[in-house]
Amino acid sequence: MSRTSVIEIFKEKNKFSAAHFTIFSKDKRENLHGHNYQVYLSIECEIIENGLSFDYRFYKKKLYELCRELNEYTLLPTESEFLKIHEEQKYYRVIFDDEELFFLKRDVKLLPICNITLEELSMWFIKKLIPESTELKKHRILSLCVKVFSAPGQSGSSSWSLHG
Repeated sequence: MSRTSVIEIFKEKNKFSAAHFTIFSKDKRENLHGHNYQVYLSIECEIIENGLSFDYRFYKKKLYELCRELNEYTLLPTESEFLKIHEEQKYYRVIFDDEELFFLKRDVKLLPICNITLEELSMWFIKKLIPESTELKKHRILSLCVKVFSAPGQSGSSSWSLHG
């Protein structure tokens, strides 16, 4: 009989601080502001004979590294149909509707998503975690769920499942 378990990783250190603005439409966006984000990961997997799922230190480390990758940046989406990002010498010149915004390159993290929302950020984490297919197979992982919190009690999540 196959048994499964859900391992949950919700450590204090899995957090990042970042600035962003959400785009609502071709001419409406939030003002630039920031959040102290917290990231949660759950992993559904099979339990082996000795009562252990797997050594999940790999995923704890990977999640922490991904949080560090986003920490203390202004996050900009490169896939938005309403935002144009032009690379200049030391700056990104960002065009939204009739606005022109300038950001120092060193302060920006460009993300291949369509908007900086909890939903899109959680999917970014999932996509960064699932390429580790050898780890997924080796650890008999059936599904992953990532929740990104922008405040206590406010999160967005995305999931991946082996069975689609």
